[in-house]
Amino acid sequence: MSQNSFTVTAIPAFSDNYIWALTQSTSDNLVLVDPGDAKVCIDYIEQHNKVLTDILITHHHSDHIGGLADLRRYCQQKSWPLCVYFPKNNDIKEGDVGVDEQSEVNLSAIDATFNVIDLPGHTLGHVAYISQDKLFCGDTLFSGGCGRLFEGTPAQMHHSLGKLAALAEQTQVYCAHEYTQANLHFALTVEPSNVDLLNYYNQVEQLRAQNKATIPSSIALEKKINPFLRSDQTEVAESAALYVNNALANEVEVFAAIRQWKDNF
Repeated sequence: MSQNSFTVTAIPAFSDNYIWALTQSTSDNLVLVDPGDAKVCIDYIEQHNKVLTDILITHHHSDHIGGLADLRRYCQQKSWPLCVYFPKNNDIKEGDVGVDEQSEVNLSAIDATFNVIDLPGHTLGHVAYISQDKLFCGDTLFSGGCGRLFEGTPAQMHHSLGKLAALAEQTQVYCAHEYTQANLHFALTVEPSNVDLLNYYNQVEQLRAQNKATIPSSIALEKKINPFLRSDQTEVAESAALYVNNALANEVEVFAAIRQWKDNF
């Protein structure tokens, strides 16, 4: 594989989704991640004269796969071959190649290879894709937060987040939603003495006041400020125990308590 890195561009969708557009300087090819809305993707393709070749799907929720059928029809009209990669544990009608943690996705269109990470929790079949220190993690890890547990258990989500926390610290985190500001309001309630968190909160307030994105984040930053990656920290554990008014025996119980707290925040 060449050392030419691909470029990541956000395509805003709905009220707070990001669809990620991956391009490479030496071609007109385009790879999309989690295209929930076909129209904004087609607008991007036509404005930038791109050719859609591949789509990466992290999980089956409609705001991540809702554009697949229309995008496939669009590519057929253009006579463009299209390959949709999806979590093999999900039933996604428009999917072509099912992937899991044993998979490697080679996208010659943008000269990139992606490793797949299994991340059960938000959904049971959730996966992430990582290449060149760029992580596309759907709704598992957000900046300052994590996804709700619609299908998985707290233990599964805690384990999945641990996998992400173990990645190289310079890894850029491309999650699928602009939730950072709300997440940090909650995080400061859990860990009010965290100076790194307070500094980041102030930066995010300035960015959002200018309607600027807070994504990508990084693994290094999230380990410093994200309460869902900090169940081992004393203040986080004490806050969680106060919330449930009960002693908590381990990090999974701490995580479960703060996830329940966030659900009701």
